[in-house]
This record gives sequence, structure tokens and C-alpha cells, in this order.
Amino acid sequence: MTDPIRLAKRVAELRACSRREAEQIITGGWVRVDGIVIEEPQFRVADEPIEIDPHADPGQTEPVTLLLNKPVGPHTAQLLAAANLWAEDASGIRPLKMHFNRLTACAPLEAEASGLVVFTQDGRVARKLTEDAATLEHEIVVEVAGELVANGAANGAANGAANGLERLNQGLRFNGRVPSAIKVSWQNETRLRVALKGAQPGQVAHLCEAVGLRVVSMKRIRLGSVPLGKLPPGQWRYLRGGERF
Repeated sequence: MTDPIRLAKRVAELRACSRREAEQIITGGWVRVDGIVIEEPQFRVADEPIEIDPHADPGQTEPVTLLLNKPVGPHTAQLLAAANLWAEDASGIRPLKMHFNRLTACAPLEAEASGLVVFTQDGRVARKLTEDAATLEHEIVVEVAGELVANGAANGAANGAANGLERLNQGLRFNGRVPSAIKVSWQNETRLRVALKGAQPGQVAHLCEAVGLRVVSMKRIRLGSVPLGKLPPGQWRYLRGGERF
């Protein structure tokens, strides 16, 4: 029986590599201790059998981007766990503990809204969603109550509804800015589809209130070119290699 040492030290000895490379191999999920994958370099080992995947590559620790179907409520980050990975995720990426560290939330939603939310470790994705925020299109399904009118009053219900929808499609000023592009249409009698570039928190509610509608619920179903698709509420998937916002 030998005195326990850090797993990173043992892997560095077995692999004949630096301690830094050993830590990358471990956090990359390439090491098994007694048949169990261990991702913590500080894990203590003694005489347990240690297996290092022959394909282990310290360079294969690329930053990831996670797409979450956010339910209504503020505690979104708690859902980012391996247990909530969508069973139909098609990225081919192995979930690792390191994928949940140093994540940046991009294009956040209000607490009372649901739908697509992005968390990323990739600086390129974060810059894209930040620097191009004003031109990034959000597609949102909005459940509403009330009667659609123009300018707060209608000259007959039909004219008021038509003029109200036209007014929404012209874009209304919010926080000193008129949207560069907006398209609003009815999905059914109580549901609007809004495609809006540069959407800001509170903007959709402001648009609806301006034409006599009250927002009951909101769900973002697309951000740029990336759709929510069939991702179930409360679950997440990885952004695939060919997907771009």
C-alpha cells in the first residue's frame, strides 16, 4: 500500500508528460481509476489501477456552447447539469464537468419568459452575440390577452385590429431606439409571432401594451439562425459544429 498522491502526478508519471498536460488529460475525461472516469486532477490515488485512453489528447478540450430551453423562472443556471442533457443531442460531444465552468450567459431572457437561452465558454460566440446584438434576430411566440387597437383607440374593431398590427410592424420606439427590422403576425386568435432584430428585455411587452394587448407568456424559439426545435423545457444540448448564430 503506497501513500495516496494526486491523480495528476500519477498520470504525469505514467504518460511521461508535464503536470499541466496531465491535468488537461484528466479534465478531458480520458482517465479511469478502478474503471471509473475521474475528471478531478486533485483526486487522490494509491494502488488503484489507472487507465489512460490511448487516444487522449490534451488539445481536445475545446470550449463549448450550451443551448437551454429555459422554463419560466429565474433559476436558469441550476439546470446546466449532465443529468439535463437532452437524450437526442446530436453533437457527439462527451459531457464533462469542465463544460459547466466559466460559462457566459448571452442574450438573456426575462425571468417570466421561456425558450432558447445560450451559455458559452467560446469567446467567439460571446463576441458574436454581443457585438452583433443590434442586428441579431429573435423569434418569439407571445400569448396575449385583450383587443388589438391602434393608438389606444379603434375606429371599429376590424380597423383597429388591422391598424394595430400595422403599427407593430412599423416598429415602435423603445429605450430611444426603433428596431431595425420587425415582423409581427398572428399564429392564432391569442398568439402572436414576433421576429425582431436587437430585442431588449421588456421590449415585447412594451410593443403589446402600446396597441392594447397584455402579455400572458413569451417563448423565444429562435436566436439568429439557431432554432429551439424539439428541445424539451428544462433540458439543454450542445451547439453543433456546423451551427452559426
